[in-house]
Amino acid sequence: MPPSSTSNARRTADSANSRGGRVSKRSDNACSRCRKQKIKCSGSHPCDACKKRKLSCEFDQRDQKILVTRGFILDLQQQAAHSQRRAGAAEYVTPGSLDTNIDVGGRGPEEGDTVTVNVNHPPSPGGNASTVPTDDALSGNRSSSNSRNGLDPVASALTNPLLTGQSKFMTSAEGREFYLGTSSNWSFSRRVLSLTHEYIHQSPIAADNLLFDGSAYDLGWDGSRISPPPEPPLMPSLDHAVYLINTVKFHCSQIFHLFDDESFNQYLHEFYADPTSHIAVADLRYIHLLVILAFGKAFAETNNYQSKRPPGADYFVTALRLLPSIHILVQEPILSTELLCCIALYFQCLDYRHSSHCYIGQAMRIALSQGMHTDMPLEHLGEKIVERSRKLWWTVYVLDREMTSLMGLPQTIHDDDVHPQLPHFSGSTHRVAALHMQIRLCRTIASINRGVYGANGRLNKKFLLSTKKVLENIAGLADELQQQFPLGVDRAINGVSRTSGYLHLLYHQCIVLATRPLLLCFLKIRFETPGSITEALNSSQTVWNLIKMCVDSSYQMINILGCLQSQGLLEAFLPFDLESLFISSLNLLVAPSLDPRFLEHDTSFRHKSYSIFNEMIGKGNLIAVFRRSEIQQLDDMFSRLPRGDTEQTPIPANVDGQIIGGSMTDVPEGATPAMDSLNGDNEGMASMIPGMDDFGMDAWFTTAQMIDMANSIANSDTEWVSHTMIEHDIW
Repeated sequence: MPPSSTSNARRTADSANSRGGRVSKRSDNACSRCRKQKIKCSGSHPCDACKKRKLSCEFDQRDQKILVTRGFILDLQQQAAHSQRRAGAAEYVTPGSLDTNIDVGGRGPEEGDTVTVNVNHPPSPGGNASTVPTDDALSGNRSSSNSRNGLDPVASALTNPLLTGQSKFMTSAEGREFYLGTSSNWSFSRRVLSLTHEYIHQSPIAADNLLFDGSAYDLGWDGSRISPPPEPPLMPSLDHAVYLINTVKFHCSQIFHLFDDESFNQYLHEFYADPTSHIAVADLRYIHLLVILAFGKAFAETNNYQSKRPPGADYFVTALRLLPSIHILVQEPILSTELLCCIALYFQCLDYRHSSHCYIGQAMRIALSQGMHTDMPLEHLGEKIVERSRKLWWTVYVLDREMTSLMGLPQTIHDDDVHPQLPHFSGSTHRVAALHMQIRLCRTIASINRGVYGANGRLNKKFLLSTKKVLENIAGLADELQQQFPLGVDRAINGVSRTSGYLHLLYHQCIVLATRPLLLCFLKIRFETPGSITEALNSSQTVWNLIKMCVDSSYQMINILGCLQSQGLLEAFLPFDLESLFISSLNLLVAPSLDPRFLEHDTSFRHKSYSIFNEMIGKGNLIAVFRRSEIQQLDDMFSRLPRGDTEQTPIPANVDGQIIGGSMTDVPEGATPAMDSLNGDNEGMASMIPGMDDFGMDAWFTTAQMIDMANSIANSDTEWVSHTMIEHDIW
């Protein structure tokens, strides 16, 4: 297509001026022949040179420059980002996805600004660009984006080892195949155990001594609902039932909404006034009561686990056998959603992760169909229903986010589709703030799952830049979390709040979840080419800092759990403390195999970790038995590794040749960089992150430190990427 008539007129005038003796400029739009011959082109169609020689004159319109508004570019970027999200497997980021989903701190285009861009087609005769640029047109922007973020072409090819290739499965002793989800703590531990066992013993690890879904406990029920109906379990007395219900409220109500206090207590007294008739009806309220009593028994009788059957299992199994079909549940959506949340959480406590995920999925869909994810109208539904629905929705949301992440599966609902208000909690600003922080941390988990653990795991959009975005998000939470929910403000007077402990553990889990793929990366290098691990560790300041951040957060989780243990607040039935303990212990075992300096406080970590495991086991947690056994297996295998090839690992230097955070040897002879423990008598690991050498209970990743860490990703040396990709060929 020839250029527009306006452009032809301007270029013809330029040509005439040249013939009149004036020196003309080389045209911005030269034909292909003139470009190839490197001669001046008049820009007309046909140009003077081609016309003189009677040759075909062709223009490569991709090189033509036009003016468009930044608003037009924004629209194109949003369309490209939307298409990429729908496709789910696009190989490279578009400028739109980079600016809107993986913001790296650079200034994006703003509406109203005008920029010059290249397009694949010339403008329309009126001079306005109307065509959508293709991937070729955006390649320049892609290159500049990678350059702006310090990622060379080799860096953009690095993949998360948890994602590359085909999906991974593991077979249990019974022959059942289990999918290894990408972000799952269970899957991560299986990979580390399998990789280490194959390196040490040159054979696959046996499944007999490993924990698989639903193998720790036996509910004594095969899942059949065929008549005769189940015998009703022996119900506790009214005062005992009130005690069990209050126990559930203490353990759960600060972070989850499992039942409405007013309506539940009303039914409780109605039930005990005439239990026979209510048992005969066996409606949803009765089933709900049974599940809550099952929780109460599990919380109250922690040292009374007999065989593989937890306390309260009779109530829970009876409730499951009486649970009606989904077409009945949807007729009472609020009560049904509360009930399904309880069932999902109870299954999660027993490590029936697949069942738990399915039940919370049902709860999510009933809540969605009831419109709980929207801003429900007070004037139409009434304050009680709206307040209850808000509490319930955010419980469903949080449980779904956490359970989906623990399964390593994609999230089922986008945050853009969620816009209910927060509940008021009868004016309790502390509970509102706690829920708000919990939601923000769960959204961070979701962003990690989409970015760091997204499809194909390409580094330029799914790993380092995604990790950068996560750290930027966490940076906005760091100071706020520490100010509103501090740990150990005054140890002589105030103990640690259970809610604060839960939120801080969730915060550190976000950091670990975003950074721990590097542990597996370098563990592969350690096993495949042991002599190269030192070079690999020293090749990038950014990578070193990220690994150290993972280690610091893991150690901090152990410290928080130790503090909760000292105050009798350690959870033996709810799964969250055990998850934090297991994954942090595993990280702290892997790290010394990469760098022996992580052994400095190994004794302190082991003492705390095993003490917490033993207390959970003493309270009857059978899952903790398997977890401790797996940690011991891994510990035993790592003890057989030769340490000589990683001894005397120098601290990696940054681009200016300075040591990150100061050398660990910059202390007086005989002294050790110390960290106050939560109990005040143990030391932690000195951090390589600036300002974090005294990293104790009251120390914190401040907003400034988190932002510095995020910014270092964009400016860091990426030589290690080439080393990993080319020399080790492990991706």
